[in-house]
Amino acid sequence: MSAEPGTSLNDLLRATSRSFYLTLRVLPEAIRPQIGLAYLLARTTDTIADTDLVPLPQRLETLQKLRERIVGQSTAPLNFGELAEHQGTDAEKVLLEKVEAGVAALQSFSERDRSLIRDVLTIITGGQDLDLQRFAGAATAGPTQKIIALETDAQLDDYTYRVAGCVGEFWTRMCRLHLFPRAPLDEKQFLMDGIRFGKGLQLVNILRDLPVDLKKGRCYLPMEMLEPAGLRPETLLSGVNEQKFLPLYRRYLDEAEAHLRAGMNYTKTVPFGQFRVRLACAWPILIGMKTIDKLRAADVNQLQQRVKVSRQEVRSLMACSIAALPFPPVWRKLLT
Repeated sequence: MSAEPGTSLNDLLRATSRSFYLTLRVLPEAIRPQIGLAYLLARTTDTIADTDLVPLPQRLETLQKLRERIVGQSTAPLNFGELAEHQGTDAEKVLLEKVEAGVAALQSFSERDRSLIRDVLTIITGGQDLDLQRFAGAATAGPTQKIIALETDAQLDDYTYRVAGCVGEFWTRMCRLHLFPRAPLDEKQFLMDGIRFGKGLQLVNILRDLPVDLKKGRCYLPMEMLEPAGLRPETLLSGVNEQKFLPLYRRYLDEAEAHLRAGMNYTKTVPFGQFRVRLACAWPILIGMKTIDKLRAADVNQLQQRVKVSRQEVRSLMACSIAALPFPPVWRKLLT
């Protein structure tokens, strides 16, 4: 999707993520700009981290400079023109070119909003730094290919929190601040479910994108689980290992589903009158659950084709959720 140099931040949101833009559009106006800007800045940091043609030290330095601007530790102007030239899409190119506009937009929000945005982006960029350094020694092709795997489940859980669970936490705090600050609910459980909601979405992405990550020399399934099963990252998706791999893979699908079920509980906890928030939460959950169903039914050959939910299926899920919205029993059944 293209984006011209004169595009607004709203245009960039539409260009950089079709699926998230749908979610953003349905959110109440009171939180839409804050969440939209946080997403754009996170996409900017993610674009920097993923620019493989640029040497790792330069990417880490660029992330640090952007983080310092976001948290207010620096006022030095940012110029990411060199990185912009290495982008594969016009939207990502313009995203880097307009980074100053994104940082400047922070000042339009209250001090509390700025603090929440800065906190979540600090966690996200810290996770990106860790990820880049962890996989720095990977070799991606040929006979010298070297795939680096996480060591433990605790590392995987930490990663899913840093890149997505913290977003669920940010989303929750923003909703409580602006939309239903006095609603009687279990604050601790609501926050925990929000974090698990984000973790579940990220774990689905990891499991869906496993073949792509392996080609990049990255394996997010930890060695402490692979080794007892007699598996190595380099041959993880080999047909001869299918009987050993699929039970382990489906264990992680079960974990992702459990997280998303916590997300369902989260959506049911949102005050019923907050229909826009409930829809914005329900859509990624329903799409995530549909993706899990498809991944669970796939063999190793199908997994390598990158299983995904079709646009028609997404439209159907959205339509069903909108139809169920006014009817509490139907809504609860939709999210069972």
